[in-house]
Amino acid sequence: MNKLLIVGTVAFDAIETPFGKTDKILGGAATYIGLSASFFNIKSAIVSVVGEDFPETYLDLLRNKNIDISGIEVVKGGKTFFWSGRYHNDLNSRDTLDTQLNVLADFQPKVPADYTDADVVMLGNLHPIVQSSVLDQMTERPKLVVLDTMNFWMDCALPELLDVMKRVDVITINDEEARQLSGEYSLVKAAAKIHTMGPKYVVIKKGEHGALLFHNKDVFFAPALPLEEVFDPTGAGDTFAGGFSGFIAQSENISFDNMKNAIVYGSNLASFCVEEFGTQRMERLEKHEVLSRLQQFKALTQFDIALQE
Repeated sequence: MNKLLIVGTVAFDAIETPFGKTDKILGGAATYIGLSASFFNIKSAIVSVVGEDFPETYLDLLRNKNIDISGIEVVKGGKTFFWSGRYHNDLNSRDTLDTQLNVLADFQPKVPADYTDADVVMLGNLHPIVQSSVLDQMTERPKLVVLDTMNFWMDCALPELLDVMKRVDVITINDEEARQLSGEYSLVKAAAKIHTMGPKYVVIKKGEHGALLFHNKDVFFAPALPLEEVFDPTGAGDTFAGGFSGFIAQSENISFDNMKNAIVYGSNLASFCVEEFGTQRMERLEKHEVLSRLQQFKALTQFDIALQE
């Protein structure tokens, strides 16, 4: 089986949306990526850090999804990273109410020996120095390195972000972040500029409006599935990244055409994530539901048209 190494936060979230609110629940980029990638026939491992307050039941959940958690460090006496946010009525914008780095402040990632030769590395949203240190531990160049980042790092760690970008194959960011990173409003121009920073492939996530994939002059667009209910967009981008990287790891094909399929798989899995708070929907999602919704995606995007001169 091919190996996927996932690096990112395993955390507590407290979320408020127009549809309700939660107390502390399971969250973190690596958690969502791992749950999403678990639907593929691969070996996966998470590298992260939690405090002694992190429930064993959450670790059991990840184990039961066949995710290797030997790379999750548990700091005795430490507290787990915590984020709290409130979403506006459109669910596209949010306010951060509280961020407590806790054990994440001193996180030194340690890649399990069995994963230093991973085929695909998914660098979830973390400080770029942490992301770089993971690549430094790989014994051979992965077939594909995928980087997720956000505007926070563009604001406070841009030189380090640009350094790690030179070492990756794919970057996944949202449209606002693509514009900030490139200084271009047009997403086509933004992607072209980001190409020059290192990544061969640029994935721009547009939330409920789908996702774009750029590679040189090639462009692919995958829509988001129109949903009756959207409760909580937290983790949707990470779930997308897990589906994308999991599919690539399973298929061993890093061509542009195969990445189109990876984009659709990622969008498909993300469509489940938003249906309930936090990880609740992803925890009980079953393979047959994923395949059924893939058929809906196919029907949404497939058509025959007669070209008339």
